[in-house]
Amino acid sequence: MIALRLIIIFIFSFLLIKSSELVIISLKKISAKTKTGVFALSAIIMAIGTSLPELFLGITAALDGSPNLSLGNVIGANIANITLVAGISAAVFAKSVHIRKDYLHKDVGIALIAGIAPIILILDKSLSRVDGLVLLSVYGVYATSIFKKRYAEIAKGSEVSDYFHKILRSIPIFDGKNTKELGRLFLGIALLLFSGNIIVENAEWVAHATNIPIFLVGLIILSIGTTLPEIAFSAKSLRDHEPSMFLGNLLGSIIANSTFVIGLVAVISPIKIQAFQDYTVAASTFLLVFLLFWFFIKSKHRLDRWEAVLLLTLYIIFILLEFM
Repeated sequence: MIALRLIIIFIFSFLLIKSSELVIISLKKISAKTKTGVFALSAIIMAIGTSLPELFLGITAALDGSPNLSLGNVIGANIANITLVAGISAAVFAKSVHIRKDYLHKDVGIALIAGIAPIILILDKSLSRVDGLVLLSVYGVYATSIFKKRYAEIAKGSEVSDYFHKILRSIPIFDGKNTKELGRLFLGIALLLFSGNIIVENAEWVAHATNIPIFLVGLIILSIGTTLPEIAFSAKSLRDHEPSMFLGNLLGSIIANSTFVIGLVAVISPIKIQAFQDYTVAASTFLLVFLLFWFFIKSKHRLDRWEAVLLLTLYIIFILLEFM
């Protein structure tokens, strides 16, 4: 039975990769038409899209009174994004990943703040509903600020009553002639979400069948399953020489996981830490690998292959520490 579950995970992993190709092609074309910018689109659309497996798992776990499963999944996914996703993508598909300087001054810092926000709020070993609302507010500020300039241009000289109507009219993909790419985009995201959800369910079954603790189920098993969309998207981005989409995907996913997903879970069911030692190791690991990743890309404005390999090595060490 376990072998069958693993085969299902493999099949849907392949579907994730193929559907990510569809999304990337659509993102490129929509970005060119709307002039919104590749980074903004990848950070917002793909961050929400690839984080929905974590979101669905979190809601289910919260309603079942087991929010620690979601907490482990989110922290594990954030660690995997910086080490496993970035490491595999950069080590296999690029000799070095060049990062534009303007992204380093703001976007990486926002991701770090978002990543450590739940860690700070949970220092008292609990995450209350108020804490959850704080995290949701942080995500709201981030999501709206990405398109602040775009909204300002559209709203200039507009009446409040027809504000949203003017937004739709100003974007060429809503003019009735260019909806094909938008349809492909939503189809690709739907396939990503469906495949990710199937992977999460089967990974969770395998974990329970092997008697792995609940926090570690989310931290290790489920986080690997839910970050498969990021691996596929990031690898394809680098193969297509789109480092902006690569970085936007990583940072956007970390922000969405740490604020929107875990914030909503806490609002539904406040979290009380049950495996504090495992949590402490995981939280410390995230801070270490994120700061190391930031140092790598800030010092030379690129991520070299040997650095990607080092990040992968740190992920393996992290897994071994959690199971010791």
